[in-house]
Amino acid sequence: MQLHSSAESPTGTLQRVALILDAFTGAETLNLSQIVAATGLPRTSVHRALEQLVLLRWVHRHGMDYQLGMRMIELGAVAAQQNSLRRIALPSLRRLHRETGCIVHLGVLDGPDAVYLEKVGGDLVPSIRSGAGYRLPAKSSTIGKALLAVEGSGGVDTPDTDRVRELRIAYGQERCMKGFSCVAVPIGPMERTESAAALSVFGPAGKIADKHLRVSAQLAATEICRRMRDRHQRVGA
Repeated sequence: MQLHSSAESPTGTLQRVALILDAFTGAETLNLSQIVAATGLPRTSVHRALEQLVLLRWVHRHGMDYQLGMRMIELGAVAAQQNSLRRIALPSLRRLHRETGCIVHLGVLDGPDAVYLEKVGGDLVPSIRSGAGYRLPAKSSTIGKALLAVEGSGGVDTPDTDRVRELRIAYGQERCMKGFSCVAVPIGPMERTESAAALSVFGPAGKIADKHLRVSAQLAATEICRRMRDRHQRVGA
């Protein structure tokens, strides 16, 4: 099935589809009016594209609401499995979750945003809707501050990033939920072509303040960094 008419270029069609799919970031379902408002595209164009995306299983329609379809979920799962950083980091993330009982995230820097590649745990705080693909502003998030402190990340040096770079840890107290805090540790770019990476631990403020938890997070980050560098050496050998 074609997603463009004879009078429209494929590039224009792809840009419109990308805007529509991006509108679902941070939202489980959206109706037509919400998607139009989020994209700024004409209502008829959005409706026509959505109907074609439904047929392709990229979007699912339930009544008047739309959500990402099974095909997008399938492709996202494949992409996550193929990501070497996520694959190498996962054992360390799971062990850190077992040791702390807290939610552990793995994130990378994508432009001005921090994007999660993995989330381990979640039963502790079901209302925290983070997960693979979740995006948040780097400058205003704890994991983002750790990412911006990575050498060569492109972030602007500030006293805050200098401090995180020196201490190898960022701390956010009760930023998104009362009684809960977060620490994040830079992992570092494994190669010049790769994005800055970091991990974070989110949980009760008293537990996050514990020195042993912070040391465990730093050790996990060091372990992930070492494994990635070992991998690059094997591949380059």
